[in-house]
Amino acid sequence: MSKPVILCVDDEKIILDSLRTQLAAEFGNAYAYEGAEDAEEALDVISELYDDKITLVLIICDWLMPGIRGDELLIRIHQNYPNVIKIMLTGQADEVAIDRVQKQANLHGCLSKPWLESDLLETIKSGLSKL
Repeated sequence: MSKPVILCVDDEKIILDSLRTQLAAEFGNAYAYEGAEDAEEALDVISELYDDKITLVLIICDWLMPGIRGDELLIRIHQNYPNVIKIMLTGQADEVAIDRVQKQANLHGCLSKPWLESDLLETIKSGLSKL
């Protein structure tokens, strides 16, 4: 059986690498860690995971990305996969966008960039504890 997946979505490769490093250091082999550099790629990854019957448990998503922004992506994901825990990272999201994704996508947490690793891990653990 395949490991459950944590998906990181950010248009900056250095952020994706940093997230994966922090996640792997904390959770080791308990999860598989996937990355996507934009919303379309994220939707493709999610579709492939579900086609392969692999469970996506959590998504960490940037807000400001080219094309589809993170709040819109998380709302779309919630419509099809409501049980996925959703966390947004942002350096620039406005309060309206954050409020919208909290109401329409059951956002678990929103962290500012640059984030503290301890805050990120605590937010992830509290989200995963709801599964």
